[in-house]
Amino acid sequence: MSNKMWGGRFGEGPDRIMEEINASIGFDQRLFAQDIQGSKAHCTMLAEKGIISRTDADQIIDGLDKVLAEIEAGEFAFSRELEDIHMNVESRLTELVGAAAGRLHTARSRNDQVATDFKLYVRDTLDHLDEQLKDFQLALLEKAEAHADAIMPGFTHLQTAQPVTFGHHCLAYVEMAARDRGRMQDARKRLNLNPLGSAALAGTSFPIDREMTAKALGFDGPTRNSLDAVSDRDFVLEALSASSIAAMHLSRLAEEIVVWSTPGFDFIRLPDSFTTGSSIMPQKRNPDAAELIRAKSGRVIGALTSLLIVMKGLPLAYSKDMQEDKEAAFDALDALSLSLAAMTGMVRTLTINEPSMKAAAARGFSTATDLADWLVRELNLPFRQAHHVTGSLVAKAEARGCDLDGLSLEDMQAVEPGITKDVYSVLGVENSVASRTSFGGTAPENVRQMAAFWRKELEQS
Repeated sequence: MSNKMWGGRFGEGPDRIMEEINASIGFDQRLFAQDIQGSKAHCTMLAEKGIISRTDADQIIDGLDKVLAEIEAGEFAFSRELEDIHMNVESRLTELVGAAAGRLHTARSRNDQVATDFKLYVRDTLDHLDEQLKDFQLALLEKAEAHADAIMPGFTHLQTAQPVTFGHHCLAYVEMAARDRGRMQDARKRLNLNPLGSAALAGTSFPIDREMTAKALGFDGPTRNSLDAVSDRDFVLEALSASSIAAMHLSRLAEEIVVWSTPGFDFIRLPDSFTTGSSIMPQKRNPDAAELIRAKSGRVIGALTSLLIVMKGLPLAYSKDMQEDKEAAFDALDALSLSLAAMTGMVRTLTINEPSMKAAAARGFSTATDLADWLVRELNLPFRQAHHVTGSLVAKAEARGCDLDGLSLEDMQAVEPGITKDVYSVLGVENSVASRTSFGGTAPENVRQMAAFWRKELEQS
């Protein structure tokens, strides 16, 4: 028996294998709200333009509301034989209102219908992710405000480089998240044109009003080319690209949380709610949430790569390959949303071990650059010469098993006679951090000022 939604072209029903590969209802059913939203806007427009009667339109919209209520209540029976969310909704609508349901598909195709549904879904998801990123920023900001003075080592190559503050470190991720939000907001602006009315690929001969449906669905206007509207998925690709960068940022912080929570660092402690134990080692507190966030970035990045490969060889207009645009995208956007929720929770609830951080900041000759700067500033040495002198002093301190401030003045003057006792004023980590007053630097006062800036920005965003 042919699929009644396909019409009379096919005399036999699909083989079970064909049904299995062709059906998308197992994953695209999550588009139900957007599908019904688009159908109601389309139906209203058809009636307004006199393409269908007001009576039929009222019946259709009433029926769509009933279908929506059934799905939301978990009372809707999805059918694989009906392939996708569009056919499932239309079939149930026919059962509810009869022949009038058949008029709903006038002047549209599943091609422009699915493009519209998916745009609405991605737009909703980008709005949700933007709110989550903002909450993540607020959690980081709270930590930055509370720990503007907490000294920790700054690293390059994961080697101790210069002292910084924990607040400064947190604000680095506030900046990253701000750019992530900007990319998502930018992607939202570009996607916000309405494909509905493009029909299969060439538009329609019916006198539709695409501006009307665009306005009803919150789009800035209709798409300008019907071929492009139904055949491209760059709005998904751009959302996945922005999501991949955001996931990468989360993964970097997750990696730091994993490292910082080890006994070797002992910089932070995660609460029990974000750690797990071992089945054999009772002492273990594993940072599983951070590790999973680190891993889930691969799923997000993989979805972007997957869809790029799906799309790269497709001629205009629609091809069935494009059914593969949704499952990986849904998974990736879900993974990012969950990762954001978990990371925000960890940031809010972790506690820092300030003495351990400060002690680590003092190791590894982290004030060597401060010494070189002092030689330039006070003795007027060229920086390269000051760099060489400082390197010699580091070697001497290393040989004696002490830090730079453990060298005597005589030891230092043996390398550079012009050094005075004033040099010790720059060798403590507190002095080092306090001196970094250049815009964007780690000085505690800078951190407080930048935290105040971000507090104001986030209150207005």
